[in-house]
Amino acid sequence: MTATSTPGLVTLGETMGLVTAGEIGSLEYARTFTYGIGGAESNVAIGVSRLGAPATWIGRLGADATGDMIERRLRYEGVAALVVRDRAFTGLMVKHRRFGSALSVDYHRAGSAGSRLSPEDLPQGCVETAGVLHVTGVTTALSASACDTVFCAVDRARAAGVPVSVDVNYRSKLWSPEAAGPTLRRLVALADVVFAGVEEAQLVLGAGAGSTAEALAQGLSALGPAQAVVKDGARGCTASVDGVAHRLPALPAEVVDPVGAGDAFVAGYLAELLAGRPAPERLRTAVAAGAYAVSVPGDCEGLPRRTELAALASASDVMR
Repeated sequence: MTATSTPGLVTLGETMGLVTAGEIGSLEYARTFTYGIGGAESNVAIGVSRLGAPATWIGRLGADATGDMIERRLRYEGVAALVVRDRAFTGLMVKHRRFGSALSVDYHRAGSAGSRLSPEDLPQGCVETAGVLHVTGVTTALSASACDTVFCAVDRARAAGVPVSVDVNYRSKLWSPEAAGPTLRRLVALADVVFAGVEEAQLVLGAGAGSTAEALAQGLSALGPAQAVVKDGARGCTASVDGVAHRLPALPAEVVDPVGAGDAFVAGYLAELLAGRPAPERLRTAVAAGAYAVSVPGDCEGLPRRTELAALASASDVMR
């Protein structure tokens, strides 16, 4: 692997194949499926790339057809994919709707190539020349070596003066709150920018955390990050940026698939951060990107481009 030479987003983690049932109901009765890719960090990398900023993804993939597809998709999206091929299999997600809007996601990733991520997989100079390093709590839950890789990358970024972005991204199917809390709190304390949902912020801050989004944003910021953003779904977002409070409502959107909305939000914010734009503009783009993403099925398919965000703002049903 070689290091990227253009300052931009650098991220690392596991990307998996994504099987999605086409019908609503029990998975055993589904007869049509789509096959795509999904992963929190690669979703953000694709989202940042679509919004015009350089993006690099570092990870391990199996020497299999799914690994081949993931690498091709990332490169097609303009993401610099720094891939280590591993003898283990590429991980898999299975997504289906048991009823109505209740979405279920199962993981098949224990012992996967992505879970074997190692500090040695980080190319020399890659993290140190980034515009921002983005990591998530997902990768810290995969294995001891993956967790070590996240903290190694963060330490290298901080030593080089590179801003560190953390999305808490707690996954209950990967670890318990008791196991996750101390690690996630340690990670947040090393960040310059942190993103969390309401319950994720409460997990990081502990039982004494405030109940409002404003109190949670302030609590996260008090741990160390100058920029703390609480994602609050249909209620929008609340942020504390350099001690200044911000709150934006969500944009109206038809929710087709909520998975990936948080990653789209993060991508919108970080793309504007890389472009040097002020906090209100970062948050506006983040909210718009999240609204756009939920209107399209798939983890990363709905990540918007600049022109598409402009079309969303016009609220027109027909684009000619």
